Amino acid sequence: MSQVTSGVRGLLSLPLVYEACQRVMGAKRGREWIARDLIRPFSGMRILDLGCGPAQILGYLPSDVTYVGYDMSPEYITAASERFSGRGTFHCRRLEHAEVATLQPFDLVMGIGVLHHLDDSTARQFMKLAKAALKPGGRTMTLDPCFCERQNPIARLLISKDRGQHVRTEEGYRALAEGTFSAIAGAVAHQAWIPYTHWTMECSA
Repeated sequence: MSQVTSGVRGLLSLPLVYEACQRVMGAKRGREWIARDLIRPFSGMRILDLGCGPAQILGYLPSDVTYVGYDMSPEYITAASERFSGRGTFHCRRLEHAEVATLQPFDLVMGIGVLHHLDDSTARQFMKLAKAALKPGGRTMTLDPCFCERQNPIARLLISKDRGQHVRTEEGYRALAEGTFSAIAGAVAHQAWIPYTHWTMECSA
């Protein structure tokens, strides 16, 4: 995983600092949108969140979904476990292909803010692992900052300072899923204030 963890950006590794910055960026409205329009939860839905962080999105999901989160940060997993005890299962490690076969398949595998931290080879492996974890008819959803034409200059500047070192264009993100998924859909989403640009991608076999 390629990310800047020194200086001011390194402070984002602390859950309280990360959450404070997220609130400034309009996280509540954003998470409501993610839950409603991208996750689209239903009763009994099984969700696998790779790179779940402190799992704040779980606070916007109904209680009758099954949520399993993986993250490499002990601080994030501790925060998730303390806040959402009984609501989800949290693992402080990388999910490997060998472990996927031991898990009950999922309706949705998601990576929120993950791909822009991964180089192309690792990101393609992420997509393959996600597909292997899906039920028939399941889908993979990702959300990441992106660069695009006629982008708000403030948004471009903020994104250029992101901890992740692999922010891509729409075409760059699509290329990561090609060859693994047969159906790839996505859209550029512009946030007006604070200006920011995301690429949302939904993939299915």
